[in-house]
Amino acid sequence: MIKQLIVGDATHELAATRRILEGLSDEHMSWKPHDKSMTLGGLATHLINLINWQIAIFQYPEFDLATVPQRREALKKRADVLEEFDANVGKLKKLLDECDEKILDKEWTLRHGDHIILREPRAIALRTFGLSHMIHHRAQLGVYFRLLDIPVPGIYGPSADEEAQ
Repeated sequence: MIKQLIVGDATHELAATRRILEGLSDEHMSWKPHDKSMTLGGLATHLINLINWQIAIFQYPEFDLATVPQRREALKKRADVLEEFDANVGKLKKLLDECDEKILDKEWTLRHGDHIILREPRAIALRTFGLSHMIHHRAQLGVYFRLLDIPVPGIYGPSADEEAQ
């Protein structure tokens, strides 16, 4: 039952994330709402990286944030974002299909050097560090879209833009 919940949740959230990424516009990829904010392209690129981190939950017993760059160069084209997103989702879905309850129950650790950030079963790590983290940044992308007057797709029902149509 745990696998069914995890796979169903991931499938829904990944599809919803793809819908919002489809709204990206090449002309706005370098835009950001505040000096401390990521650019639109940077935020979209971060969403792609979060899928890589979800993949790492299945491939490795731990993930050390001290060993990976905090930010990578932002993609500048919508087509590149969608292509990499789809490739990463394909890898994650394959891992989800192949996993079993034993894998989902195995402990996984997120660390930054010697500092342990979390240590929990893979199923919980995927939900919190993976999917919830992605949902958070997807919502930020929705705010960026609203500020740029880009239609925001509905995620858990119609958005204000979809109701107006």
